[in-house]
Amino acid sequence: MSHPLNFDMDALRTMVVGVELGGFSHAAARLHRSPSAVSMQLRKLESQAGQPLFKRHGRGLVPTEAGNVLLQYARRVLALNDELGSALGAVNTRAAMRVGIPQDFADVILQDLLARYADVKPQVQVEVKAGRNFELAADVASGKLDAAVAFAKPGTGGGERIATIPAVWLACLPALHRLDAQSTVPLAVFDGPCLFRDMAIDSLSRAGVAWRIAMTTPSLASLWCGMRAGLGVTARTALAPPDGLGMMTGAPPLGFVDVVLHRAARADDDAHALADLLREVIVAQCRAARKRPVRSARAKSS
Repeated sequence: MSHPLNFDMDALRTMVVGVELGGFSHAAARLHRSPSAVSMQLRKLESQAGQPLFKRHGRGLVPTEAGNVLLQYARRVLALNDELGSALGAVNTRAAMRVGIPQDFADVILQDLLARYADVKPQVQVEVKAGRNFELAADVASGKLDAAVAFAKPGTGGGERIATIPAVWLACLPALHRLDAQSTVPLAVFDGPCLFRDMAIDSLSRAGVAWRIAMTTPSLASLWCGMRAGLGVTARTALAPPDGLGMMTGAPPLGFVDVVLHRAARADDDAHALADLLREVIVAQCRAARKRPVRSARAKSS
């Protein structure tokens, strides 16, 4: 008497997600597994099936005829498995929605975004990455995030431009008097690569103003601490400068930055709902920032 095959449920889910996302590297990111673990799961399925399930196509893998048969059954098996889990109230088997925002937005839009998303998608888990601007678009393209917003030079960010806002000089207000007497402007900036760091340096260099790096950090909270300590000035946006910092006028112009929304190529309805809300709250925040009075002081030339 032959024994029935017991296909590995995790391996079946990896197969389905990999095919739906168009690549098993994307499945590894979505399911929080290493590429080697995904490869082992696919080999295990082929071992259990006793025949090849995938064939090489370009730089990726596609199902064979037998693989397509298994894929159709795997979708039905997983749907029943997820239905059973929901019926028992075991766990939420829906994939978490992963969203990325620059650190600048974390304090000003995150609570509103999460509250509104919970209203429309109460059963969906959300993972938030408040990270470095330059990483976010790449994380969406690689499948690590379902949606993200990032700053970009005007017209260069790809994705969907949802706002264009001015970059401004920010400084600790008591420090402005000390800066007036200095011939070299001290800068407090993010570690490179950083769009605002480059804008600050380019602006001062074009104006023939001497500058030096007084502080670098990967953390916005640390940058604000250095600013309040009077270490130097920085270039950011006027979205929500913290208490104790003001906007400098009379300094060399910085120009504008785009706020760009990125969506995963194979985003589902849950991801699109999250991206749409992300666009709404950021557009509203940018509009409010234009109307909000910001304390400022004029920088005097030395």
